[in-house]
Amino acid sequence: MMKNKKWMALFLCAVLAGTVSAAGCGGDSSAEETQETEAKEYTEEELRGSMDGVTLTVGTSGLFGPFSYYDSDGETLIGYDIDLLADIQEILGFEIEGDIQAMDYSALTTSLAEGKLDIGAAALCATDERKEVMNFTEIYCDSGQVVMVNKNDDKGIAGVDDLAGMTVAVEKGTASHTYASKNLSDSTLEVHDTITTAYESLEQGLVDAVIQDGPGASFYIKTTGNTNLEIVGEEFNQGQAPYCVAVSKDCDYYDEINAAVKLLIENGTTDELYATWCE
Repeated sequence: MMKNKKWMALFLCAVLAGTVSAAGCGGDSSAEETQETEAKEYTEEELRGSMDGVTLTVGTSGLFGPFSYYDSDGETLIGYDIDLLADIQEILGFEIEGDIQAMDYSALTTSLAEGKLDIGAAALCATDERKEVMNFTEIYCDSGQVVMVNKNDDKGIAGVDDLAGMTVAVEKGTASHTYASKNLSDSTLEVHDTITTAYESLEQGLVDAVIQDGPGASFYIKTTGNTNLEIVGEEFNQGQAPYCVAVSKDCDYYDEINAAVKLLIENGTTDELYATWCE
């Protein structure tokens, strides 16, 4: 998995160049400019409290540890993205309407596209397709995909090049789903609404492999007792799943939200979040 500090240098170069980059988790993705026009720049003093009195609707998935998932009580959302949203809120001063809304990826992206949510953070990737219907902030983290197998099954799978003729599970609407649809024409794809059921299918030997983002796969293995799953081969498709905060095109506060994310990148907060949740 690519380290966040490695990407920090790229982030700072983008900031100095005055660009706004992003890329995505479903559809074609690239680390190109997210906005057609350059986002407004703010000093930290200008940002602090600039959205006092504003109320926003905020969404996440709750199904993608370590970025957004439920604590052991089954009710409290925790993770990298939950802390990131809290840091953005602390800088800008806005209120969240009700609670952060948790939903699957399809519902989350649809809600953002239709303006039913103002902000979404759930390891979301800024695909070219999504950029048509929503805006994205600076990239705050990046990953490639990995292959997961059941270590009790001897299928001879040592990496992504060994998946021809295999049944491969992916989560609907993710970068893994997009990659598999485009590149694994000789495999049978089993598309799941959530990554949880994809993992369960592999645990039970119902599929031959799962393709998932590196951080999510590592987190599952690290936190699931007695799992039969393991990662094989090298990470692939790097640079195609950089994570950004999504902002509805109906939201008038993109510039402030993007500037807050940039500030958190520049002051090292995103590195600290990465160390806390991803290492």
